[in-house]
Amino acid sequence: MKFTKTTEQDSNYNHLEKMNLSELLNSINKEDKSVPLAVEKALPQIEKLVEQIVSKLKQGGRLFYMGAGTSGRLGILDASECPPTFGVSPDLVIGLIAGGDHAIRHAVEFAEDSLTQGWEDLKQHNITDKDVVVGIAASGTTPYVIAALEQCNENNIITGCISCNKNSPLSLTAQFPVEPIVGPEFVTGSSRMKAGTAQKLVMNMITTSTMIQLGHIKGNKMVDMQLSNNKLFDRGTKMIMAELNIPRTEAEKLLQTYKNVRLAIQNYNDGRK
Repeated sequence: MKFTKTTEQDSNYNHLEKMNLSELLNSINKEDKSVPLAVEKALPQIEKLVEQIVSKLKQGGRLFYMGAGTSGRLGILDASECPPTFGVSPDLVIGLIAGGDHAIRHAVEFAEDSLTQGWEDLKQHNITDKDVVVGIAASGTTPYVIAALEQCNENNIITGCISCNKNSPLSLTAQFPVEPIVGPEFVTGSSRMKAGTAQKLVMNMITTSTMIQLGHIKGNKMVDMQLSNNKLFDRGTKMIMAELNIPRTEAEKLLQTYKNVRLAIQNYNDGRK
């Protein structure tokens, strides 16, 4: 099957160094506007993947993101935001990056080229067939990710991917590929730009829709969020005030007692029955 790296093709722009600042910003913005449209075309693929993730998480499984470089960092970012946003365990959504935690801030030479380390990293987390592993690679050619997904397939573990090239080796390996095809980057080959934005948008959809399906949102509010600072405590207080139609002092007392918006609302209602 034909495979073309559109993410590596020459930029639609040239002589970038001769552009003034306004031209640069407007041109980057013009390219960025195409990204949501590429994601929109991939919505059916995203839906199929999320259905698998929700099913496995309801059975006690976990979601793993794994990638190298920018892709790996984006996976870690999305995973790390799930506990404070939805009040879930840090072990429910896990981000892995080629080269380990050091690679989050520093490039680790040749880490993405390993054909064995990805699976070893998953085994460190006692991966099972209850889990789902989503490989992230703009090019769709990262050996660290592809080899890990091949091992997952052999062990009856559901696999998905986010790649910005059609019919990439990664897409052909994953059981549930997602392919937002964003085309050439503004700076040729700089997949931290449009491809990275597309990957982040897709991961936002994956975890947000999954957590809603798992019951971590009430109405449109983050009732399970961690109250880790004054801003969030204030937000939680306002949620309780609005939901229960009670004054601020009573809402604050409830939140201080139960340390959780959902529990505060639930216990207030239960106490009135």
